[in-house]
Amino acid sequence: MRVDLFDFDLPEERIALRPASPRDASRLLVVRPGENLLDRGVRDLAGLLTPGDVLVFNDTRVIPARLAGLRHRPGGTGQRCEAMLHLREAPDRWRAFARPAKRLAIGDRIRFGPEGEGAGEVCGMTGLEAVVEAKGEGGEITLRFDLAGPTLDEAIMALGALPLPPYIAGKRATDAQDATDYQTVYAREPGAVAAPTAGLHFSSALLAAIDAAGIGRAHVTLHVGAGTFLPVKADDTANHRMHAEIGTIDTETAARLNAVRASGRRVVAIGTTALRLLESAADPDGTIHPFAGATEIFITPGYRFRAVDALVTNFHLPRSTLFMLVSAFAGLETMRAAYAHAIRDGYRFYSYGDASLLFPDKTSDPRPIDRAYDTGD
Repeated sequence: MRVDLFDFDLPEERIALRPASPRDASRLLVVRPGENLLDRGVRDLAGLLTPGDVLVFNDTRVIPARLAGLRHRPGGTGQRCEAMLHLREAPDRWRAFARPAKRLAIGDRIRFGPEGEGAGEVCGMTGLEAVVEAKGEGGEITLRFDLAGPTLDEAIMALGALPLPPYIAGKRATDAQDATDYQTVYAREPGAVAAPTAGLHFSSALLAAIDAAGIGRAHVTLHVGAGTFLPVKADDTANHRMHAEIGTIDTETAARLNAVRASGRRVVAIGTTALRLLESAADPDGTIHPFAGATEIFITPGYRFRAVDALVTNFHLPRSTLFMLVSAFAGLETMRAAYAHAIRDGYRFYSYGDASLLFPDKTSDPRPIDRAYDTGD
């Protein structure tokens, strides 16, 4: 499809630079294709679902994946550079997006730390250094570190900075509050370089209300990569390449979700990351299997959803892969109308913004809908 079909005018002031406080005070736009839009709040979520439905959360934890350093070459002067880690390939190897990538060559050594110095003072280590092993497109490099496994993880935690999205980081400095705000309350598996932002709306109080309403909770893990921030530069979606992300669904969770759907209840993905992992693990008939590995799934209109019956997600940027995904789920014209309403009505967009509850365009849903559990509002 033409990428310009997913363009719209988003006023800059609609992009939230701070989250709502408390986090469950965000607004929630309920989108049911063919029905009127409903303006609600995230705290209303339990009342919009049915006992027995299950919310699927991505429990990945954001790591401080932005590393500043100095490139060193024999006989040369140091060159300041930055690496945004986005995919771990081995205990000592990460893919990263580098700046300035053009000035890095295969074989270059980079020393990471504050201004490229002082790395040896971190946790008594001798320093954090890496070799550029490969270069790819769009500024991507492969780094092989001198440290590996938990020792490398410790160094990254000590030396790295939180990777706020560029549309926030370009307007204000990252601060101590972001370390809390940009992490879900249920995060437990370190490895993401971007937050699964739909989950940022959930507080302990909201989770307790969901439990009290008889709505289940399940957890999967998808380590969100920095590729989620990359713009779609192609003119046609067929020419855009998604970057791989590593995910896990265990056997017990897969069996539970299959039983939920078999009973006529719904699987509700909390965020596009949970949705993409579930869809990657599902057969054409909707059966979800245990999963452990990489996914590069790219969902655009025409995709037939297999495993997800509703989606909670934030408002996304024009021409983004995420707006393409929600347009595939609820219908392009439905989502264009919903976003136009959200912009007019002052909803806040993207990572720190408000949320939407989307139901599928039933004309493209291959699974019969049990109307007894289709609850209206």
